[in-house]
Amino acid sequence: MTIEAKADRVLSRGGDWDFDLLRTYDAEIRAIAEEFELDTYPNQIEVIASEQMLDAYASVGLPISYTHWSYGKEFIRNEEAYRRGMRGLAYELVINSDPCIAYLMEDNSMPMQALVIAHACYGHNSFFKGNYLFKQWTSADGIVDYMVFAKNYIFSCEQKYGIDKVEETLDACHALMDHGVDRFHRPSPLSAQEEQHRQHERAEHARKQFDDIWRTLPRSAVDAEEKTAKKRNVFPPEPQENLLYFIEKYSPTLETWQREIVRIVRKLAQYFYPQGMTKVMNEGWATFWHYTLLNEMYDRGLVDEGFMFEILQSHTNVVMQPGYDQRGYSGINPYALGFAMFKDLRRICEHPDAEDREWFPDIVDKDWRQVLDFAMRNYKDESFIAQYLSPKLIREFHLFAIADEQKAEHYRVDAIHNEAGYREVRRKLSRQYNRDILVPDIQIQRYEHMGDRSLVLRYNRLRDRPLTDDATEVLKHLSCLWGFKVTMEIFDEKEGVVDKMEVLPAGQRA
Repeated sequence: MTIEAKADRVLSRGGDWDFDLLRTYDAEIRAIAEEFELDTYPNQIEVIASEQMLDAYASVGLPISYTHWSYGKEFIRNEEAYRRGMRGLAYELVINSDPCIAYLMEDNSMPMQALVIAHACYGHNSFFKGNYLFKQWTSADGIVDYMVFAKNYIFSCEQKYGIDKVEETLDACHALMDHGVDRFHRPSPLSAQEEQHRQHERAEHARKQFDDIWRTLPRSAVDAEEKTAKKRNVFPPEPQENLLYFIEKYSPTLETWQREIVRIVRKLAQYFYPQGMTKVMNEGWATFWHYTLLNEMYDRGLVDEGFMFEILQSHTNVVMQPGYDQRGYSGINPYALGFAMFKDLRRICEHPDAEDREWFPDIVDKDWRQVLDFAMRNYKDESFIAQYLSPKLIREFHLFAIADEQKAEHYRVDAIHNEAGYREVRRKLSRQYNRDILVPDIQIQRYEHMGDRSLVLRYNRLRDRPLTDDATEVLKHLSCLWGFKVTMEIFDEKEGVVDKMEVLPAGQRA
């Protein structure tokens, strides 16, 4: 193809755009994405102003949510920083829903709009649809309807019971969100209709409790396991890690509407659970595909050099990894590590060297699209790094391991660039993305349902790590929802219970 003929295919020049041009770029990117066999939800692209993007930031990215003072505080904080030039805004925001909702900033140039479409609408979108954590733990087709239900329900509670009481309940729930997810069994799907039906059933049940005629009926049969536990005076029979679920079901003091709010926050925490487990993979996958799709457009003559200069400048900024001793360093950039790993997987498949053949014999010379697709679908950050981080990338990122032992006077370099060192670096880096290490292991041990109704929790201490000062404040929120004394035991595997923390609800005395 001649240069002139190639130039005739260029979709646009310069930074100006309109909605027809956005549709044209989307169609071309979608056609190339389909050739690469990317499987996505239908896309819903919306162009918003900077203030709307700030508003979306505040409500954790969802297109609709209930009102809460913390969202307003977050909006003001981000707005002040943006107006003073202390921070920029994301070029896009994408929602894990069906259809997949992508927000584009109206201030973006046409090259940046194309990058956003490739990154969000075909990168993130295909990850949301394909990765096993999102498939197992979220309901993309139900989240928007469910948030409409949640917004309306909480608004109605504010009208009936007062804003202050509703906010107090929401504050407590938000403080416990990290401890309000299921990790080992699938939650029920999100359905606004089912939630409304169940809500009516709860209200009817509560009404019957105040009607004396219903008190003459025999109690329903109690679950056999719960009977056995009551005989032993131990409930629950096994420790429970989902604090919000236990509070929703068994709190002695919560009213029906408060239990519904606990459930709403718990469902929201579950929706965001996979995103915290796949930050490196999700951003790396989306970055890899915007880079691949847009370079393919250039190779086909659909965009010109000016377009690619702007794209590559933005891409380079996104995947930049500052050194540990450089200004702006805040740990490993998930965009940089994720993109490098997916790009490296393609290299290993297409152009392996002797080292690759030794470390990755199962994927060398394989179809790179199938290898990347398999990795995207079946791993989370921790296992992805443990499986696929190569010695080549360890050298490129200058990674090494430092041993920081409590009793030692000095740090020790624990792993360097040799075979044993590569494996140790990979193992230790993957552990940094293990949620069990990042989130304290706190479980409900006992509910004294036959006694003073107090709740006993246990913090299983990891490597002598103490809890932060925020632990007492979080316990206060928990006691607010529980209504009785809350005790947390500090448990060490070798020493047993080494300390205790006790909190009473406001207004109660020991």
